[in-house]
Amino acid sequence: MRILFITPQAPYPPRQGATMRNYYFIRGLARNHAVDLLTFLAPGDQIADDSPLKTLCMRIAAVEQPMRTALQRVHSTLTTLTPDMGLRLESEAMHRLARQWLAETHYDVVQIEGIELAQYARPLLERRRDPERPALVFDDHNCEYLLQKRNAFTDLRHPQRWPAAAYSLVQWRKLRRYEAAIVRSADAVVAVSEADRRALLDLGAPTPIVVAPNGIDLETYRPPETVSPLRTIVFTGKMDYRPNIDAVLWFAQNVLPRVLAKAPDVRFQIVGMNPHPRLNALRGHPAIEITGAVPDTRPYIHQAGAYVIPMRVGGGTRFKALEALACAAPVVSTTLGVEGVDVRDGQELLIADEPEAFAAAVLRLLEDAQKGGALRRRLGLQGRRFVEQHYGWEQILPKLEEALILAQQKKLRS
Repeated sequence: MRILFITPQAPYPPRQGATMRNYYFIRGLARNHAVDLLTFLAPGDQIADDSPLKTLCMRIAAVEQPMRTALQRVHSTLTTLTPDMGLRLESEAMHRLARQWLAETHYDVVQIEGIELAQYARPLLERRRDPERPALVFDDHNCEYLLQKRNAFTDLRHPQRWPAAAYSLVQWRKLRRYEAAIVRSADAVVAVSEADRRALLDLGAPTPIVVAPNGIDLETYRPPETVSPLRTIVFTGKMDYRPNIDAVLWFAQNVLPRVLAKAPDVRFQIVGMNPHPRLNALRGHPAIEITGAVPDTRPYIHQAGAYVIPMRVGGGTRFKALEALACAAPVVSTTLGVEGVDVRDGQELLIADEPEAFAAAVLRLLEDAQKGGALRRRLGLQGRRFVEQHYGWEQILPKLEEALILAQQKKLRS
């Protein structure tokens, strides 16, 4: 097959969730198929001459990500039916490239990576009745309307967050229509979890939906040969991402004081790029370290006395959960933090949803480290085995191949 990938950012280096998913999908498919890539680049970024993408892809072209001001976002929120995400990467240059490539190359499949790029399916939709058109696969990295709904109801609990809640309520309604439209137009949809699949089915489209979860590079994320856990609680993630911001603020305000009351020497490390200004309130806290971007998060995960995933909003399959489990780290998560990952409380990790229970689970792991680490070793062994069995990219790629075949079959029937 000849496949055209359109991605919201360069898939290499795979530094965060979307780029990891895109890179390993391209790498896996390139073994047996011819892959072309159209992508956006962040300002100042480029695809290096020695990038593996140059070997994996037959052809690559990139467009700089457009910039939108806050005023433009407010105006579009108030005046258009298109959700913010549908305008985030609106680029005439990318439209021209997509139309040019589709006109001059016969593709079997076009794969759109994320709802930010849904508008670039337009040339295919205009050829809906053309039997020679490519099949359209939409890879929905998150069920976005559900994510905004959760954001809205979380923020409504706090008066100071009501403006953000109002924004999410508006976006939720817009996204439900917009997401339904692209799901209905696609020949196949890829969801990252069974929960997301069910939410997309609720949109009523007859399109086949295949679950191909996020995966993990099992060689890159390996347990260290020896472990010397520190008295640290570690969270990793992109720190301008709203669910991550909510998670660390909730933990710092509601869980950490309970931990410090019994273990005053413990430190909470927030590890990840682009810390949001909302986190500035935590900077003066003597038990909290906000690292910003680091070259490699693995040393922090390896030495964590407890790795925490205190998510209260969000969706999809958590890369952070897979990374920590692959590294055999001792994990405490909310139920939502491991949604879409079929782990069991007390087997691969500890699960707690209320502040007191979450603090008790963290303290249990910290105390275990001082007593020889039997619980840490047991959870780590089972967590590592779990991701090896279910979340290596070799286990996931056949599900993507299934979606490509279903898309071609549906195209032929339409």
